[in-house]
Amino acid sequence: MQKERGNITVSTEDMLPIIKKWLYTDSDIFIRELVSNSCDAINKVRSLVSIGEAEIDSDEKYYVKVIVNKEEKTLKFVDNGIGMTADEVKKYINQVAFSGAKDFMQMYEEKMDREDDIIGHFGLGFYSAFMVSDKVQIDSLSYRKDAQAVRWECDGDGIEYTMETSDKKERGTTITLYITEESEEYLDFYRVKEVLNKYCSFLPIEIFIEDANADKEDEDLSEEPINDTKPLWLKRPNECTDEEYIDFYKKVFNDFEDPLFWIHLNVDYPFNLKGILYFPRLKNEFETLEGQVKLYSNQVFVADNIKEVIPEFLLLLKGTIDCPDIPLNVSRSALQNDPYVKKISEHITKKVADKLKLLYKNERESYNKYWKDINIFIKYGCMQDFSFYEQVKEVLIYESLEGEFSTLEEYLEDNEEKYKDKVYYVTDKNQQAQYINLFKEQSLDALILDTPIDNAFIQFLENYNNELKFHRIDSDIADSIKSEEKGLGRRERKALKTLFEKAIARENLEIEIQSLKANNVPAIMLLAEESRRMQDFSRQFGVDLGAMGQETKETLVLNDRNELIKALSGTAEEDSGEDIDSICQHIYDLAMLGHKPLEPEEMTKFINRSNQILMQVASLQSK
Repeated sequence: MQKERGNITVSTEDMLPIIKKWLYTDSDIFIRELVSNSCDAINKVRSLVSIGEAEIDSDEKYYVKVIVNKEEKTLKFVDNGIGMTADEVKKYINQVAFSGAKDFMQMYEEKMDREDDIIGHFGLGFYSAFMVSDKVQIDSLSYRKDAQAVRWECDGDGIEYTMETSDKKERGTTITLYITEESEEYLDFYRVKEVLNKYCSFLPIEIFIEDANADKEDEDLSEEPINDTKPLWLKRPNECTDEEYIDFYKKVFNDFEDPLFWIHLNVDYPFNLKGILYFPRLKNEFETLEGQVKLYSNQVFVADNIKEVIPEFLLLLKGTIDCPDIPLNVSRSALQNDPYVKKISEHITKKVADKLKLLYKNERESYNKYWKDINIFIKYGCMQDFSFYEQVKEVLIYESLEGEFSTLEEYLEDNEEKYKDKVYYVTDKNQQAQYINLFKEQSLDALILDTPIDNAFIQFLENYNNELKFHRIDSDIADSIKSEEKGLGRRERKALKTLFEKAIARENLEIEIQSLKANNVPAIMLLAEESRRMQDFSRQFGVDLGAMGQETKETLVLNDRNELIKALSGTAEEDSGEDIDSICQHIYDLAMLGHKPLEPEEMTKFINRSNQILMQVASLQSK
């Protein structure tokens, strides 16, 4: 058989069902596509006017109008753009995937400076109209002199069409969709307006929406455009005021609170990227950790939170990114896999890091105030992207017990003699108040790490620096808290330990006798840092530590310089009765309450025992 050559043909009968059902993930995208095409038509004619290729009044107001007619079951898209001749309709409409935008740019590329204003690329957007239509009708009149208006009609199957002369008198194109019964939601004025607001809020041509069935006296929505043709991100940063940034944020994200600060992105090389990223008040609650970064291409909304462009940790922020250079797929709903995208993502990350460093250096007081709101975002970013950590590690700050902020390096320098390589921290200032008081009495300090992400962040920091060890404030006794003056002798200590072991009778409880400087504290409870982390791991992943052979041991430290403990040591060698056992149990419960909440059954016993002790005291006083 001889070698043959030929062209692959595509059957329209097979192609249209694919476009209608599978090309676009959301049916409402057809509104975006048709409005974008109308904007392209206007941008084309404006470009021709600017280079002297079209004679049109330079003061003419360009517009796109969307007309909803529920009675007639039609949805119209009207523009006063470049229009089409019959030949152009045959060329751009009858040929699937023939891009009129590309054809236009190639025709005038030597006379035009840039093509960023042209939205379309693939020549498929128009066919999204068939997703919701029983019939599609085009009426168009070209800008060319002596042009004749043309009408094109095609049933919903997108196979056979008719062309004839149209009675259209004004330059431009009107696309009329005869909506199917299944898609009648798009005959609701407010539903269409919702879609326009989603996708077209910042398109460069004024867009109007009109309800053909509304009373003219009540209709005010067709008089004002639904979009902002010059969004704030298109301005240069030095042209924007703080008030404009805040107003734009509240308008776009429906947030009543002011943002903390923002980053204005304005890059022309090596890629075209503009946008504004806002740092909202995140606080500590997990439900606030969902941000919203809107991605646009030539001012057309593409999607929220596209992780290929916006690193995952930056999705905690809110903002708008407009990048005409991003390689979108044919439905403009997702990105093609492209190394170019990675460069854009890396640039955005760097700009965020630069902003944080600039705030730290020039506005340290404000940076400290912001920290409680932004620290979750920054810590999460460090763990997600090590390069980001490398960029911001010198501006990571931590709050002390006194409310002062310092870097980890500053904290270690200030406490080197007291702690050596240990970093003490607090996760709950109220629950751990007793331990905090012990630290403060000895002029010791600890860091407040009380956000949900801090457990993981501590582990991250230790992995990065093997010599660094974090200890919660109730994990061990700092050497500076211990007293050189002993309260009890060796024999008395041994007997006291036996007394408490018998009275409390808990298998996984260790009892130690220590001498603490704070002699007003009878006992404290400790849990080793490693054991606590195992507990956190088991809670997070539902792991049974017992089944793994891991036992969690808590340590009750009795302060032998406390008068109550000394008094109990005098009875330790005797056969202790129920009253002594009850006191020992009560000391244990008090120490546990300073460590963590009691279980319901234990709390009930503690309250009953407290009442009994109070009754005994009252009885003694009455005598």
